[in-house]
Amino acid sequence: MRLPIAAGWGLVLAWLGAMACDGSGAGERPAGAPPMYYADATRKGVPFSKDPSVVRFGGRYLMYFSLPPFAKDRVPEGGPRGWGIGIAESGDLTRWEKVAEINGVQPCETNGICAPGARVIGGRVHLFYQTYGNGPRDAICHAVSGDGIRFERDPSNPVFRPSGSWNSGRAIDAEVFESGDRLIMLYATRDPTMSTQMVGAASAPMGSDFGRAAWRQEGDGPVLSPELEWEMPGGKACIEAPSVCRRAGRHVMFYAGGYNNGPQQVGVAESADGLRWRRLSDRPLLPNGEAGSWNASESGHPGIFEDSDGRTWLFFQGNNDGGKTWYLSCVEVVWREGRPVVLGGRP
Repeated sequence: MRLPIAAGWGLVLAWLGAMACDGSGAGERPAGAPPMYYADATRKGVPFSKDPSVVRFGGRYLMYFSLPPFAKDRVPEGGPRGWGIGIAESGDLTRWEKVAEINGVQPCETNGICAPGARVIGGRVHLFYQTYGNGPRDAICHAVSGDGIRFERDPSNPVFRPSGSWNSGRAIDAEVFESGDRLIMLYATRDPTMSTQMVGAASAPMGSDFGRAAWRQEGDGPVLSPELEWEMPGGKACIEAPSVCRRAGRHVMFYAGGYNNGPQQVGVAESADGLRWRRLSDRPLLPNGEAGSWNASESGHPGIFEDSDGRTWLFFQGNNDGGKTWYLSCVEVVWREGRPVVLGGRP
């Protein structure tokens, strides 16, 4: 038996706070902003949305993203603590409207939840997300939905956290994808000192319920660690937010290098089995914008999405004020000799 997500005030408030991707209701649209330029302002009073993950389901596009804690003067009576997850829908991948929120209800979610990773499996939306605010105790949770809006949580949550002397026991930024007869989960973790962020892997049988008992950690170390200069700006080493699609018989991972506003930028790697990865370039595929642009502080936390027509879109977060605001956008990715290329250069 799975536990239902409490809707309550969150679903009502979501309608009141809905806004289009052109930034209406969330401040002035800056010159040079891309066609898709979305953020929700209900919680902080300024545009602030992060960590996009997009699926096509039920005849429309659904985007799951992180919502920040409420500003002190905006907390509604009975409102949630900490971070939450927003759900927005669209008919064209450009104009988005928030339609719901998911907030913490299980004991492990008391301090907040965020960084959703959505995947359609067996005609249902599976959402893998992280707890937040628990330091090295943060872990991955799982919920499923038949309509993409109302989710039932796994009663065994959290379903995964890593073990071993190479990591701190923390797992965030989950991404899942099918590989043969198993579902592979990539996640970000840190070394025991909590200073270096890297990507690890786990797997579960495709026929399982993806609950805690189903997951097995893969290997005794990370599958991708920060090595390049741009992955450790300011000497702070970080690889996180893996997002995977399949192309020409291989898995392709888009990942974030550098901590937020370091700047964070997007790199790319490939793998035949989903566990052994190699970078396709020593330079970021999607860099932060030039000085004065809307994403000058970073282009981060990628979410790759392949549409039913075969076109591929790379969603990401950005800002130009060091993280006082956050917007979500996307660029189209085309494939040349099996390698991804961002159309139009800098977004």
